[in-house]
Amino acid sequence: MFIEILKAILFGIVEGITEWLPISSTGHLILLDEFVKLDVTRDFYEMFQVVIQLGAIGAVLVLFFHKLNPFSEKKGEIEKKQTWDLWFKVIVAVIPSAVLGLLFDDWMDAHLYHYLVVAIALIVYGVAFIIVERQNRGLQPRIEDVHTIDYRTALLIGAFQCLSLIPGTSRSGSTILGGILLGVSRPAAAEFSFFLAIPTMLGASALKLVKYLLEGMIPNVTEISVLVVGMVVSFLVSVLVIRALMEYVRKRSFSAFGVYRIILGAVVIGYYFMSK
Repeated sequence: MFIEILKAILFGIVEGITEWLPISSTGHLILLDEFVKLDVTRDFYEMFQVVIQLGAIGAVLVLFFHKLNPFSEKKGEIEKKQTWDLWFKVIVAVIPSAVLGLLFDDWMDAHLYHYLVVAIALIVYGVAFIIVERQNRGLQPRIEDVHTIDYRTALLIGAFQCLSLIPGTSRSGSTILGGILLGVSRPAAAEFSFFLAIPTMLGASALKLVKYLLEGMIPNVTEISVLVVGMVVSFLVSVLVIRALMEYVRKRSFSAFGVYRIILGAVVIGYYFMSK
């Protein structure tokens, strides 16, 4: 069991780092699973790689608690209204991916969780990040603050999030990229992406967990320990990563992440062709 806990720590670290950086957490967990096998059932692992995201969600709630809390006594009536409006925009934005996720969840699990899909998505969106950043260099964003994102822009960012249903794309990457294309500043796009993750990842985790339990699956002690440790570690790592990313985007572009994605995608393709 000790070895499995160590593996769970590793999975938690990878989840905590890659969930918020635009490099695809699901893609990295799929790749990690190729080299570090948890001693759990396949059904449990498929649930685990989604539900582990709950730890990462906790980091957003802790770091942005005041900004997301419409009941704060420290806020005036105008600030409370802004907070409610922000939540309503997040709910509107989550609708497109929620609908597609419910309709095609089983199909995507069966057909898209493959190294080639992950590698292609890594490369394609890596190139997209580089192109978008070059085209937007020197341009002044029309939206500088997350509160000034209008409902139309929120819905369009939510539509971009649908792209992340393909493993290797990156939920944060697709929403931040969409925000930048729509004229949202990097910090505001990153913040909105974090907030959008809350209902998105809660819904995805609940769906996977309910399906797992409805199939009559009961996790053993080791599996429960692995899940709990993975979530706790992903929470702790996410706190550090989110803080670092918000500082990073105020000064630098996402081009470096685009380069990383392209290199990783090429390495994945090369590895699997050589291993055959």
